[in-house]
Amino acid sequence: MKKELIKRIITSIILIAIALNCLFINNFSWLLLLSIVSFICWFEFISLVKKIWKKKAIIIFPIVLSFIFLSLFIYTAYGYRIEKGAAGILFVLGICVFSDIGGYIIGKSIGGKKLTKISPKKTVSGSFGSFLFSLFPLGILMASGLEKNFSGKIILFCLLISLACQLGDLIISYFKRLAKVKDTGKILPGHGGMLDRIDGVIFAIPAITIIEFLIF
Repeated sequence: MKKELIKRIITSIILIAIALNCLFINNFSWLLLLSIVSFICWFEFISLVKKIWKKKAIIIFPIVLSFIFLSLFIYTAYGYRIEKGAAGILFVLGICVFSDIGGYIIGKSIGGKKLTKISPKKTVSGSFGSFLFSLFPLGILMASGLEKNFSGKIILFCLLISLACQLGDLIISYFKRLAKVKDTGKILPGHGGMLDRIDGVIFAIPAITIIEFLIF
């Protein structure tokens, strides 16, 4: 258990370092990272689909649909960096990360009623924790004085991003359940697959456009 935790920590540090470097260097490095990560996720999703359905006529639809969705993810994430800068992307990623942390900490600490049969480990308390912790990045900005235009819309933005993250996690969990596998892959030591780690992010980023249209 201790070795597995050490693996997870080391892997997380390396991933964060790579992501931050690519994000802050320039637009091309960010686009390159998005493309590589999306390709790995697509490959892992195809492997899941092949375990669920055997007929090529059936699997072609989810494969094509996932390719279109991941292309939308790349387009939105790249465009958002150009529009809002690296800090804008970092804020959204922070919401996703804290949402995930909140779900894990509160869910493990309190437990309680299961959220859905799709993922037995997900609880109502964990979902509440995700929403609560998604506000932490906003709190950090407010405390540092970097965000002065505090409003209910920004709070709603954080909560909706957290909702998109949780839905993304549940959707990928549903496919893993159908495929009868624990992880989408083994590329990340201690973490499993790339899709396991960023399933919430790849749903949250494309949702930004809709969320901003609705509340801003």
